[in-house]
Amino acid sequence: MLVTTPGGFGRPIVALPDVEAFEQFPLPERDLPANTYDMLERGAAIAPDQPALSFFLRSDDFREAFVWTHAELLADITKTANTLRRLGVGRDDVVAFVLPNLPETHFVIWGSEAAGIAFAVNPLLEAGQISELLAAGRAKWLVTLAPFPGYDIWQKATRAAANLPDLQGILTVSLAPYLRYNSDDAPEERLQIAGVDGLSIPVLSLREEMNTESGDRLTFDAPTAGDISSYFCTGGTTGLPKIAARTHLSEVFDAWSTKAMTGDAFAPGKTIFCGLPLFHVNGQLVTGLIPWSQGGHVVLGTPHGYRGEGVIPSFWEIVEHYRIVAFSGVPTVFSALLQVPVGGRDISSAGYGFCGAAPMPVELFRTFEKTIGIRILEAYGLTEGACVSSVNPPEGERRIGSIGLRLPYQQMASVRLDDSGTFLGFAGTEEVGVLAIRGPNVFAGYVNAEHNKGLWIEIDGERWLNTGDLARQDADGYFWLTGRRKELIIRGGHNIDPKLIEDAVQDHPAVQLAAAVGRPDERAGELPILYVQLKPAMVASEADLLAHAVHRIPERAAHPKFVRILSSLPVTPVGKIFKPALSMLEIEDVVRQEAEASGIRLISLAVVQDARLGLLATIATDSDPATLREKLGRYAFKAQFQQSGNQS
Repeated sequence: MLVTTPGGFGRPIVALPDVEAFEQFPLPERDLPANTYDMLERGAAIAPDQPALSFFLRSDDFREAFVWTHAELLADITKTANTLRRLGVGRDDVVAFVLPNLPETHFVIWGSEAAGIAFAVNPLLEAGQISELLAAGRAKWLVTLAPFPGYDIWQKATRAAANLPDLQGILTVSLAPYLRYNSDDAPEERLQIAGVDGLSIPVLSLREEMNTESGDRLTFDAPTAGDISSYFCTGGTTGLPKIAARTHLSEVFDAWSTKAMTGDAFAPGKTIFCGLPLFHVNGQLVTGLIPWSQGGHVVLGTPHGYRGEGVIPSFWEIVEHYRIVAFSGVPTVFSALLQVPVGGRDISSAGYGFCGAAPMPVELFRTFEKTIGIRILEAYGLTEGACVSSVNPPEGERRIGSIGLRLPYQQMASVRLDDSGTFLGFAGTEEVGVLAIRGPNVFAGYVNAEHNKGLWIEIDGERWLNTGDLARQDADGYFWLTGRRKELIIRGGHNIDPKLIEDAVQDHPAVQLAAAVGRPDERAGELPILYVQLKPAMVASEADLLAHAVHRIPERAAHPKFVRILSSLPVTPVGKIFKPALSMLEIEDVVRQEAEASGIRLISLAVVQDARLGLLATIATDSDPATLREKLGRYAFKAQFQQSGNQS
């Protein structure tokens, strides 16, 4: 990207000195939008009559999408905001949405942020979990999917909404307008909303309410930069997550600063594909606010995104048809796309695939780029930092395995902390420390004040966010993740709280201790594994314990793949379970399985905690390890080989 804004300079941002030079112009003079609505309004003014949003319900219909221009999209967002304000939503009131990926989901996100606070709730959660979140967030209105065959969102949402004291009403979104069917296949009867037991609040149609409002302008004063814009769940998308409160400034700044790093990839006439869920910050910001702030075009592919039937098999056809320039995904998406032949499709428009949420295995990175011909940009971010915090520069050096350079005007550092979380100093070059960030994109804190304990680091009178991740910074400013202090298991980009799994077996009469860790997996990134220590003289089989746990875990993604019984679980000197030792056992097991499948005899194998690389498998063989090296390259952990006494 050529930096041509006032105070900028006429060369691309390709290295850390360019980021620092860009920051010489004071941020307050950059004329950032005051709020997310203002940002969308400015973007719409760039190309009001060009496509902003295209949506198809089924992959078979991708050529016949429903299309909104920028002017039409802004009008529907405005109508939604005005509707919510008329229904009593004030600046500090919360509008929760339990929706799949639909155009209306975007109307609700940005309309709710304009009128009050948008609260994203994962529609894959069970009714009990949704209810707990709605109560914790004190939702005033709920927007959810109307009854429809093949979806259970309405049933779960209404069960969750029963007896919530703060909830004043429900707005429904229908799939009917997006159906393409013959007259004798009309589903109208099935779409009728009957009375709901336990609900004494109004149930209204979002579209009908929007149609009574003007889309020309907001009927109320727009929010300020410091107002809370959204609640997003973090710390696990299974189990009851923490609720992060973000401000308009945090979202606007993050979108603006990310745009400064990625250039004009999302300019008018350029199209990005959205396949990640809109209850996730990447779907909301990277494939929403950022392109729309520049007059770009977003293709929203089916309510289920990448998980939608036929989306992955049809992906290269979709890229060719829409001239997609970029898409965002997790490693499992890239792994799945690698299995789909490009054939004769013209995908030359696609410049980048953005990868985040979980580490990208090196071999997958290299194979994808070589086979498909699309460059991957690895990035890093977290809900508490709005979304993006660092990225490999598109026009600079992309270092495989690195999360790239920090965003302009956002500080990022590896720091040394004591056991209580007190700052001891900044880590040196290549020294591993806790990753901390500070900047306008950092959120306001968790809704539950108890969750903020240990979250902030005081450094020279300034407040930094403790991300919970471990990282090192190289001499050129690139950051490299080496592990996680927070013990989430990341399965296909899906965050799993290990406590949810552990609690599910802890009540078994034979169980004394339980610990869940992630097992490396070439497709999912990690799979949950449950380790158990039995009480003295008690007996239980691994199969019985697995059945006991699965029965009590509502989220399928969190079901452990295996239960392993150990005579004693490893503990720290103070008696806490030492999970890295269990992770090492899983890595060893993966290496042994792959070695056996490759016909390679292992002379020695050890997994160690390397200061620079994190968990590292050191392997010695008596033969050429090329095949094993290639197979292990598909996993996120690092491997180091020795052959005939020499490292290779």
